[in-house]
Amino acid sequence: MNPSDLEAKLKGLSLEDSLAKISQEFPGQAVFSTSFGLEDQVITHAIYSQNLDIRIFTLDTGRLFTETYELHKRTNGMYGKRIQTFFPDAQAVEDLINEKGPDSFYDSIENRKECCHIRKVVPLNRALEGAKIWITGIRNDQSGSRENLTKVELDTGRDILKFHPILDWSWENVQQYVQDKHIPYNPLHDKGYPSIGCAPCTRAVMAGEDFRAGRWWWENESTKECGLHWVDGKLVRKKGSEV
Repeated sequence: MNPSDLEAKLKGLSLEDSLAKISQEFPGQAVFSTSFGLEDQVITHAIYSQNLDIRIFTLDTGRLFTETYELHKRTNGMYGKRIQTFFPDAQAVEDLINEKGPDSFYDSIENRKECCHIRKVVPLNRALEGAKIWITGIRNDQSGSRENLTKVELDTGRDILKFHPILDWSWENVQQYVQDKHIPYNPLHDKGYPSIGCAPCTRAVMAGEDFRAGRWWWENESTKECGLHWVDGKLVRKKGSEV
């Protein structure tokens, strides 16, 4: 399906209705990737509370916060589900650590991206196998590199549609939804962590800092991404477009 055609079908629909429409349009072929951030908990609730035919998975890098693992358990328990977990290849992780040490990502941007590729990108590609549409929790105001994205895109590198159902939501919208629906969330959000990734690569955000300033904070790049949403060094948009 053409991204613009699908976006037209979803225009004006609520979060819940848009996800229900996706499950109808792509039975057995829609997936949602969660890292248990506040945005992802919103979407997980909308999927599980409606018992939609959308598979939810997460990537366990082996370096996550204890609070993230605890939230994974609480989320499974609340909805009576089992979020599917994908791990990196053990041999690849062993080779990386044996060659460069456990924290090589601090040494250079190249090393950091190599770690992200092994622990996130490769497992993601396995998780997306057989899927036709990939749902994410991306929002426009998370970073400057995401502000011009559209709700439905084509990931040309993987030849899969991507749908960002809360792309135009504010952080306050997300917080209010979680509060209203009594959705479990990571307590680190209350300690200055709006964006939560691997423990060694995430710190609290200071007053006035960018939403994602706590991710890979030692890097000076204006655009900091792990590579999940990038192809050939660019954030994937609709076919023929780049950010």
